[in-house]
Amino acid sequence: MNFVLLVVVLLTAIALVAVALGIAKAISPRSYNAQKAEAYECGIPTRGKSWMQFRVGYYLFAILFLMFDVETVFLFPWAVITKDLGVAALISILFFLVILVLGLAYAWRKGALEWK
Repeated sequence: MNFVLLVVVLLTAIALVAVALGIAKAISPRSYNAQKAEAYECGIPTRGKSWMQFRVGYYLFAILFLMFDVETVFLFPWAVITKDLGVAALISILFFLVILVLGLAYAWRKGALEWK
């Protein structure tokens, strides 16, 4: 019974997404011109080639920033209920922070935090 329910829910979800995309495609305004295909950055027309390669270090730096930013968001709910949970909360958050520090040390050691 649970498998049938899972299949029905998945098929319903897929159908709803497909219908929503189809409706959006059908009623969205369409206007194509050459100006829309140009690269746009800060309102200033680009000079030279618009397609440039960036070093992977920039992406790695951004991903590390997002990762640690999201991790700090996880600290807020813990801080709100820490009085209610007591020592168990302290031990769990210390484990969490140790993992964060190890990740930061690994990224630092690999040179991912150096801006060249």
